[in-house]
Amino acid sequence: MSNEPEVDMKDVELNEVEQEKQPIREGEARNNYAISPVSEKNGIVKVKIPDEETKFTGLSKEELMKVAGTPGWVKVRWALLILFWLGWLGMLAGAIAIIIHAPRCKPLPEMNWWNYGPLYQIGDVNSFTSDLKGLAGKVQALDELKVKGLVIGPIHVSSADKPEDLNLTEISKEAGNASQFKEVIQAAHKRGIFVVLDLTPNYKGEEPWFDNNVVSSLELEPALRHWLAEGVDGFLFYGVEKVSTAAPSLWRDVEDLLRNQTESDGKTKKVLIGVTEKSSPDDIVAVLNKTGVDLLLTGALRSRSALEVAHSVARLYSTYNQTQLAWNIGGRIAGHLASVVGLAKVKLSQLLLLTLPGTPVFNYGDEIGLGDESTKNPTMVWDFSNDTMTPVNILDKMKTFRLFFKTVSEKRSKERSLQHGEYLPLFNSTFAMAYVRRWDQNERYLIALNWHSNETVTLQLKHAEIPKDATVVFSTDDLDADKVRNLAKLEVKPEQGIMLKFPYTP
Repeated sequence: MSNEPEVDMKDVELNEVEQEKQPIREGEARNNYAISPVSEKNGIVKVKIPDEETKFTGLSKEELMKVAGTPGWVKVRWALLILFWLGWLGMLAGAIAIIIHAPRCKPLPEMNWWNYGPLYQIGDVNSFTSDLKGLAGKVQALDELKVKGLVIGPIHVSSADKPEDLNLTEISKEAGNASQFKEVIQAAHKRGIFVVLDLTPNYKGEEPWFDNNVVSSLELEPALRHWLAEGVDGFLFYGVEKVSTAAPSLWRDVEDLLRNQTESDGKTKKVLIGVTEKSSPDDIVAVLNKTGVDLLLTGALRSRSALEVAHSVARLYSTYNQTQLAWNIGGRIAGHLASVVGLAKVKLSQLLLLTLPGTPVFNYGDEIGLGDESTKNPTMVWDFSNDTMTPVNILDKMKTFRLFFKTVSEKRSKERSLQHGEYLPLFNSTFAMAYVRRWDQNERYLIALNWHSNETVTLQLKHAEIPKDATVVFSTDDLDADKVRNLAKLEVKPEQGIMLKFPYTP
């Protein structure tokens, strides 16, 4: 037996050179060949040969320290260290310079929940849906419109001009019951929608607060406390200028209660909304100052020329913070948008309300162009395909109205310039107006509106704050989206509204 140590072997394939190879007989192989690690198959010979080991030996510790200590290596190390710190300090200085010279972001304004989206009035629950339970089932559809608050009712027990029948804490049987109203509040709060209750006492009669002799005797505070305990987020009252004059102490108690409730709750501010039929800016300012309401619904935009609308907006915007401004055209008593402005101007009015600085307020059905016809409480249309009571062409219009409302409302909810941006008027005339909404370094939006029924207007818009061209975002005729328009020659067709955008430039 061999005394040589065993080594690792590897296969090497060798091609046989001979074209033909005679097979070896078994006997000859046994006699003439010793068993070895060689195999043969189809002209291929495999031979195992020893592996060659290759070893790499680096510098020892002593050798490394000896080299590292030489003057050349010392200088190299110091040079690299200095370059590292110089590079680091350079980057730090560059970052500081960028921070110093970059334009500072404007701090966001303090806003309330009702400033973030439209308020939606449902004056007659039975016309909107079956009852309060049915209303709870429609909350999702309203959430799709980016509605931020529901103004419900009145739903309390009351008879026209009969104060003896008034019960501010009991829900009328026609509207539903207390547990159903609780379902509405829970469904709304689950989706981030707030609930405001219209608690106008004599809502079925001539005077919202009966007469002056009755007003001061009303037990209003216990009713407010009751509904606040139920989860209501605020109240709306018609005729606020009258009650604040006839019963100033009563109205003061209402203000104090809601303010104290907000402070004690620590979570959600409670809103106090007033409604007046006043339409001139000076009268509206007087009512706001006297009543101290958070929002005031008025007639400022109702049946007025574009010039008067522009004047009212500019006057109120210059007097109050936009978080205190509310914009409406219709209402529970005034009627629906389509009946006030006409079906052809529904989209134009939606665009106006959703882009003015302040809180837009809509009547139920304004998003689909629902008209009053013989009553101020028409039946709401929910099914645009199977409603046999409404003509097909009207149903098609309703679908387009709702889609336009939804699209613009979504845009408002996402863009700071539209939500709380500054208001810059550009142009106004008897039939047309144009303005810009801008916020800090965010994208700007220009809105151009033409109320004229027959004539196209060409607006020559030039201002230091606007560029030469802007891109169409929305148009009430559903055309021209994404087209670039020359602002110096901006054509707006009859009864058309256009929203355009342009970037911030420092």
